[in-house]
This record gives sequence, structure tokens and C-alpha cells, in this order.
Amino acid sequence: MTCADGAGGTRRRWLPRGGLTAMLLIASAVIASSGCAREPSELEGTQWRLAEWTLSSLDAQEFDITAEFADGTISGHSGVNSYGGPCAIGPGRAFSVGQIASTEMAGAEPAMRAESAYLTLLGQARAYRVEAGRLTLLDAGDNESLIFEAAGIRP
Repeated sequence: MTCADGAGGTRRRWLPRGGLTAMLLIASAVIASSGCAREPSELEGTQWRLAEWTLSSLDAQEFDITAEFADGTISGHSGVNSYGGPCAIGPGRAFSVGQIASTEMAGAEPAMRAESAYLTLLGQARAYRVEAGRLTLLDAGDNESLIFEAAGIRP
């Protein structure tokens, strides 16, 4: 399909709507078949409870701190509040979280400190490993920071 530009003769070519849709479908198929499609992470559908951490002098097991992975997100309970946000897992053992949102309830001072420490360490995590029912998050220096125990897997 061609049309005049109204200024006296320059013509532009436009794809019919069906042609654009077909091109997008073909491009999507090529990307998916070329290995660019993301494989589900081994963390997908898993739930964890914080067992240990390296930064805080507080005992991690005294607080209700959890993590659940689903559909490219992490969510859970951070000691006092519920939290959630985007999470990138892979390639390889790479790990990162995006902007975390949380409820804004107040709690006991130790629980608030624990929550702050947890969210700080979670934001600094750059790699992960899963071994023997434990999920370990590592910081940029490859130091262990958060260690979780399996809490269950969604059906």
C-alpha cells in the first residue's frame, strides 16, 4: 500500500495491518526457536524460610522471614511486613532483585532491625546456589549472606 505525503509526490510504503502482525509473529517464533526464550529457574515455585545470615548479630530463626519465587518475582514476609518485587535468576547462578515494595506496618524494634538487615542483604545478592535443601544467596564478593531452608514447593 502506498500513499502520497500531501506535499506533492513523495510516496511512502506502509505495510497492511495483517502484514505487520505476521512480521511480529515470525520475529517472536525466531527468537523463541533461537534459544533466547527463558527456561524456568530451579527456584520457580519454591518457598524458603531464612535460617542464617552473616551480617546481623540477631538470630535469623527468631523472625518470620520467608521468600517465595513465582513468575519472575520474589515475595514473602520480611520480619514485620510483606514484600515483593521482580527477581532475575540466571544466566548460570546470577541473582538480583529489582525495586522491592512492602507493606509499612511497624513492629517491635528487634523485628524492624531484622527486616532492615534482610532487605539490605537481599538487595546486595548477586548469585545463588541450591544444595541439600538450602538456598544460599551470595553478595558481589561471592560471600554467603542469606541462607534459607526449604519450606515447601507449590503443587
